[in-house]
Amino acid sequence: MSLKFKSIRWKNFLSTGNNFTEIKLDTNKSTLIVGHNGAGKSTLLDALSYVLYGKPFRKVNKPQLMNSINSKNLIVELEFSSGKNQYLITRGMKPNVFEIHQNGNLIDQNADMKGYQDMLEKQILKLNHKSFSQIVILGSASFTPFMQLSAMNRREVIEDLLDIQIFSTMNVLLKEKVQENKDNLSDVAKQIAVQEKEIELHKEHLNEIRQDNDKKVKEYNIQLDALNVKLDDYVQQYDGITELVDNLKDSILDQNKVNKRADKMRDMEKQIKTKIKSVQKDIQFYKDNSTCPTCEQNLDEMFKSEKIHLHENSLSELTNGIKLLQKQMQEQDIRLDQITEVLNNIHSQSEQARTLNFEIEMIRRDMNSINELIDKLKGKTDRVEDNTNKIKETQIRLDETVHKKNDLLKYKDILDSASVLLKDSGIKTKIIKQYIPKMNKLINKYLASMDFFVNFELDENFNETIKSRHRDVFTYDSFSEGEKLRIDLALLFTWRAIAKMRNSASTNLLIMDEIFDSSLDSSGTDEFLKILETLAKDTNIFIISHKGDTLYEKFHSVIKFEKHNNFSRIAA
Repeated sequence: MSLKFKSIRWKNFLSTGNNFTEIKLDTNKSTLIVGHNGAGKSTLLDALSYVLYGKPFRKVNKPQLMNSINSKNLIVELEFSSGKNQYLITRGMKPNVFEIHQNGNLIDQNADMKGYQDMLEKQILKLNHKSFSQIVILGSASFTPFMQLSAMNRREVIEDLLDIQIFSTMNVLLKEKVQENKDNLSDVAKQIAVQEKEIELHKEHLNEIRQDNDKKVKEYNIQLDALNVKLDDYVQQYDGITELVDNLKDSILDQNKVNKRADKMRDMEKQIKTKIKSVQKDIQFYKDNSTCPTCEQNLDEMFKSEKIHLHENSLSELTNGIKLLQKQMQEQDIRLDQITEVLNNIHSQSEQARTLNFEIEMIRRDMNSINELIDKLKGKTDRVEDNTNKIKETQIRLDETVHKKNDLLKYKDILDSASVLLKDSGIKTKIIKQYIPKMNKLINKYLASMDFFVNFELDENFNETIKSRHRDVFTYDSFSEGEKLRIDLALLFTWRAIAKMRNSASTNLLIMDEIFDSSLDSSGTDEFLKILETLAKDTNIFIISHKGDTLYEKFHSVIKFEKHNNFSRIAA
């Protein structure tokens, strides 16, 4: 499945006014997007992410996407093709709009918005937001490189690229079948126990018919009394457990609130730590440098001292803040541990309640059977022939039930075999193992083309091993930002190549945000552009950069954003 993005346009989006801003996505091989800070040159990223996935690409609250001056009629439209089908997606706010047109016809919105979005991602794009970010965009401040994703998210991206998510879906359906089979086996086992008990009771009754009815009635009544005592005890225990479980559930009504608060605190901790590193880096810069690297002018010592003092005060505030936050997180963790303990207790008590309920049902069945026998004895209506026929009938039903159980056991063996194939270590891993060597070969090929000579290998769990020529072992974090960028580029080109090879998520669009502005020097920029010319064939590349003046001549087209009357627009 090849996605070809053709054009995108938007209005009242971020700093854009009520006139549409339109960018053709398939016209030029390479396009440079420039503009001053705040001019709107990175709006393309958020517009693409919003129209496709309903959320901004950068860390912006969704309501903030609305232009604050006009405050209505936000619209983003995207045209693209997938195979032989042409699509137009329209998404907006005030009023809310979400429409998907296929070949000029609106696709019915029978499901809710979530279902409509799922249909777009799974049936049309076949690309979720994480995978879209890995193969279409590189270098943005909100972009998370593949090497910084969790193991689970790395696997999700690779499964998307290899188009093997179907096995995960099949595994979910299989688990439902396994549970259904387990429940059916449990029901059949209960039926067999009841039928065997029924046969046993009928056989006993044949012998009892020849004995004194009054004596048997007394014996049955003794059994009933014992069962009643046992039943009352079990019912009392069951009611007590039910009340206890209700009380336990009431004690953790704040579970969702606590979990959300804990997640928010972890996010705050991560943000503060990132800020601390940034402030420490700034302090070290002013301590280590006496000349501005940009304008090459000397830095006044008093200016440096003031900057260091300001940053150290900021660092102190951040340090105190994270200590306070960590203290609050410890208190939150205590509450989470309490909730976990309560949940474990609820599970334990519920299991005990189910066991008691089964025992209660069995006792009641036994009591009903005994009462029926007593009534028959008192009425003297039972006959040997009647009981013999009942035993035969029950035996037939028992044989059928046993046969059903055997069929379920055979089906269980089939499901168990399927489970082995569909779990993460099964067929998906076999497919991934076939592609890992190809991936590693491509990654190292792209690294070598960027004059970065290391041996980079991913294993089947997507953990990396990076060795230098001298066989020293490194991690991704041990490299400089420029070297990390080369690794990120190699991975991006690899995922695009694999996607094209698999025809799972191939696309003409490649956007790189500000990669020339931090990690690449002048010679590195020239090398990188040559690499793009070589590696990114049949691709429409968009480069967002502050370095406009020095890059114009290197691109097939240039788009310059500017502010006009407080609104962003494309300069004429």
